[in-house]
Amino acid sequence: MEKIKKTARWMERAMNLLFLVCGLLTILFVVLITIFLLISGIPAIRDIGLGDFLFGKVWASTSAKPSYGILPFILTSVYGTLGAILIGVPIGLLCAIFLAKMSPKKVSSAVRNVVDLLAGIPSVVYGLVGMIIIVPCVREIFHLPDGANLFSAILVLAVMILPSVISVSETAIGAVPKEYEEASLALGATKTETVFKVVVPAAKSGIVTAVVLGIGRAVGEAMAVMMVAGNVANMPKLFGSVRFLTTAVASEMSYSSGLQRQALFSIALVLFLFIMAINLILNVVIKKKVGSSTIA
Repeated sequence: MEKIKKTARWMERAMNLLFLVCGLLTILFVVLITIFLLISGIPAIRDIGLGDFLFGKVWASTSAKPSYGILPFILTSVYGTLGAILIGVPIGLLCAIFLAKMSPKKVSSAVRNVVDLLAGIPSVVYGLVGMIIIVPCVREIFHLPDGANLFSAILVLAVMILPSVISVSETAIGAVPKEYEEASLALGATKTETVFKVVVPAAKSGIVTAVVLGIGRAVGEAMAVMMVAGNVANMPKLFGSVRFLTTAVASEMSYSSGLQRQALFSIALVLFLFIMAINLILNVVIKKKVGSSTIA
């Protein structure tokens, strides 16, 4: 009996050590990526100038007089992400509410399988479908010379963020205690009123987490938007060909050299810091809201 207890204690310590190592490895990977991007990206920013690099409106890395302004890429990524969130989040949230609270079990099971399938589809397939279906439709509907533009990229990104928004939001809504819903119904509220005025506010931290994941997916996507956005370094217009931060790196890295290559690493650094800033800001907002609701 004593041997069994000792073995159990050693196993417990071994598992705790394994979990600690895995957690430290995760932190180490983030630190290494950060150091690599800083070392690779800062030299170009120093040579070009921070103001010219971040706020320059012209990117001409292969011309006789090269220019390395990435403001068009930054604004395109911001507008594209905001557009995808404005379209994808309401659809995803309503779908999550339907799955968690409204739908029959057979229907919800079928829809979950479709959502899981959406999550597993490679981004190049989204880009191919967008190039074959969305781009021609946008061209015909809005009578444009070319349908590869920012609007087409927003539509593709909105579809791509749906799995993250739906699955995480559904989990958050399903985790709300049943007592909240029962108390609301007992006070005379309808099912719809209970869901939108009680359940959804109670699950807001999880829903915001879903939005953060959607933002990360939209900001970090490269291949799909490269195929439907036109991949031209223009200042962003809704129906104009554009280039995102991610596609700027992906489209030129294979043949870049010298300062051009360093500038691409600088773009990756800006993208990395951009995503980190979004996560930090939203996490602070979530903690403040959770803390204020707890005090109340």
